[in-house]
Amino acid sequence: MTGGGPVRRFRALPLRSRLALLTATAVAVAVAAVSVAAWLLTRAQLLDELDTSLRNTGAPREQLADALVACRTGATTSEDAARPGFAYIQLVGADGSRCVVPYSRAVQVGDVDIAVANGARTDALHTSRTDSGETVRVRTVRDTFRVPGAVGPVTVAVSVARPLTEIDAALDRLALLLTALAGIGVVGAGAAGLWVARAGLKPVDRLTDAVEHVARTEDLTVRIPAEGEDEIARLSRSFNAMTAALASSRDRQAQLIADAGHELRTPLTSLRTNIELLARSEETGRAIPAEDRRALMASVKAQMTELAALIGDLQELARPDAVAPGRLDVVGLHDVLGTALARARLRGRELTFTEHVRPWYVRAEPAALERALINVLDNAVKFSPPGGTVEVALVDGLLTVRDHGPGIPADELPHVFERFWRSPSARSLPGSGLGLSIVARTVRQAGGEVALTPIAAAEGGGTRAEIRLPGAPTPPPGSPGSVVPRW
Repeated sequence: MTGGGPVRRFRALPLRSRLALLTATAVAVAVAAVSVAAWLLTRAQLLDELDTSLRNTGAPREQLADALVACRTGATTSEDAARPGFAYIQLVGADGSRCVVPYSRAVQVGDVDIAVANGARTDALHTSRTDSGETVRVRTVRDTFRVPGAVGPVTVAVSVARPLTEIDAALDRLALLLTALAGIGVVGAGAAGLWVARAGLKPVDRLTDAVEHVARTEDLTVRIPAEGEDEIARLSRSFNAMTAALASSRDRQAQLIADAGHELRTPLTSLRTNIELLARSEETGRAIPAEDRRALMASVKAQMTELAALIGDLQELARPDAVAPGRLDVVGLHDVLGTALARARLRGRELTFTEHVRPWYVRAEPAALERALINVLDNAVKFSPPGGTVEVALVDGLLTVRDHGPGIPADELPHVFERFWRSPSARSLPGSGLGLSIVARTVRQAGGEVALTPIAAAEGGGTRAEIRLPGAPTPPPGSPGSVVPRW
């Protein structure tokens, strides 16, 4: 709970605030790293210069010898230490004793200093403190002096020390300056990050406003200006394409509802009229002549068949393309075509149908295939002139259905298989614009191809529908009749 709190609070911030905070944090880390590196490099450089100065600093040998004699005789005074010079110089004996040169301060003797005095080391460079607590940098070397009254030369370690006060002061000033610059940089980076976030997220704000507007008003005409090729521009174009597709889909659905309502109204009206006539005959006791009654019942049956076909088309079209088709069986395409032709003759009694059909067996969903063929034939019946001819042929898996109607304009050919689409010239005719889209989907699911081709006026005009399905002229061995499950 405790560890996740800051993360949740950070995620709860607006995006521009998070960007500004992340920018300021990144700059702060970078500035802190650079500042620490600069401070350490400067300190190392100053220490190196101080060590070089220590190597070049020393007292005259006569003065060191006099100091050594004075220490051995006990003649040093504390007044000398009260007025220290540029460097603190003292002599260190092998036993750790020390002798401070006049005008110097006593520096604490370390092990390395004794090691130099004992001859274990030739020199030493280290940091130490004075007796008063002042930090100093010390360089110790071994030297030999002749002292009056001493038997032979006297070997001692000479320590030269300089206070680190001047370096510490410079480093403190540098640290203060770097801290101030870092603070200014972080604040500036935060402000710049907030400004950049606001400027960069303006297209996102526009997109958000547009989405909220669409969600609130369902207005799909909203478009967002998309300039450039960056991610925001691509997102804007994608949003525009999405709203355009949704608007088109909604318009087509509205058109589908209107067309379906129109198509349903006609058979329902005819059914109601015929049923009312039958009911009135029963209520009044006045019998309808047998021939008229048979015609009336045939009309009722035809209208019910038409209603069932339309509802079936609507159900078929409502099924998403991603849904797998139903059971695929081996069916005789010529048999299905014969059933569809029988239906078409009922709807086009005044038309002449010519047939040239050879056996052909395909693997498809029988009900969907029959519906597709009925839709193709119904289309030919619908657009054929009175007394016209519909030519049907099935040879080697190629089914052609030709009518002699007005044909299809070239600019409408790319749209004939689209869902919900109807030619402007055909909107006054019965139909919902569903048939050919169902035909195209059924043929594709069976592995075939479908196309509509306008016929030139010189050849009699009209339209030819071509459906090619893979299959064979004979059923597979062992199949009963023309239908075998799971070919």
